[in-house]
Amino acid sequence: MSKREDFEAAAAQHILIKDGPYGTEIQRARLAPEDYAGDTGLAQDQKGNNDLVNLTQPQVIRAICDTYIHAGAHILATNTFNANRISQADYGAEGLVREINLAAARIIREAVDEASARDGVPRFVAGAVGPTNKTLSLSPDVEDPGFREVAFDEIVEIYREQCAALIEGGADFVLIETVFDTLNCKAAIMAVKQLERELGRDIPLMISLTLTDLSGRNLSGHTVEAFWYTVRHAKPLTIGLNCSFGAEQLRPHVQLLSDIADTYLMAYPNAGLPNDLGEYDELPDTTASLVRVWAQNGRVNALGGCCGSTPDHIAAMAKAVAGLAPRRLPTVAPDMHLAGLEPFTIAA
Repeated sequence: MSKREDFEAAAAQHILIKDGPYGTEIQRARLAPEDYAGDTGLAQDQKGNNDLVNLTQPQVIRAICDTYIHAGAHILATNTFNANRISQADYGAEGLVREINLAAARIIREAVDEASARDGVPRFVAGAVGPTNKTLSLSPDVEDPGFREVAFDEIVEIYREQCAALIEGGADFVLIETVFDTLNCKAAIMAVKQLERELGRDIPLMISLTLTDLSGRNLSGHTVEAFWYTVRHAKPLTIGLNCSFGAEQLRPHVQLLSDIADTYLMAYPNAGLPNDLGEYDELPDTTASLVRVWAQNGRVNALGGCCGSTPDHIAAMAKAVAGLAPRRLPTVAPDMHLAGLEPFTIAA
């Protein structure tokens, strides 16, 4: 079977578990600046360049991945949130983008294949693609609303380079995550569709929106419903929400998306809201109890953790939803759904 079919077969059996973030786990490794840089010869200070660690300290990434697998994760994302030319330019490392993504995918691919060979549990590698630090929808200059730092075609090419390396390295899917600008997401979708034509094969997409306020909009202004109608044409394997807030605040938005999306739903909230110091205090059992309610109400097909989550949070989630039935995909009326910032439906 294809990886899409393998995923669908696994998702029909139980709620799948996605891993958590890599950033905090890398910080726990207490790497020195020279550990980040390794033998790359980069002139700038690389401390904090978590994506570069795939190249310079692969054993750290492998250990984190193994920990998430042990916690019960079935979907393992690559440590490549900022592994694109725009984000890596901040470190002067844009020339290493292909190598970073290849290394990242190969590390997770090897870990997943070894684990599945041991226990027979199907697992999947999601090539993680972040939003970059540029926006196509909004001007960074309040005096010039029409100004853009980058063009759409430029963003498409940047994503195509990253996704090509992720797929070559062994990723099963491309995960477009933390979408704060819908137009950036559409550029990533186009990049993957171009790759599909070049490679002559299906590349399943996972798309995950992030909200910037409790009203349920992303930074470029789309509501959850409008966003779904904007990207539905891409036929993503999963649609969902990540980051944004904790599970308690994300609940109504997950419920809305669950009712209208005729594909699998994957949600991975933060471990609560940050405290005054920007740290996350929500305990694993608390997060797990909140997402268990989503599962009991038939709202999700896959669950994981975002900011503040640890392997303990993932393990607690896996335990909390074990044995609960996965969400059944809704039958959606064949109406014409359009979207500006708000949804608009033309009844058949």
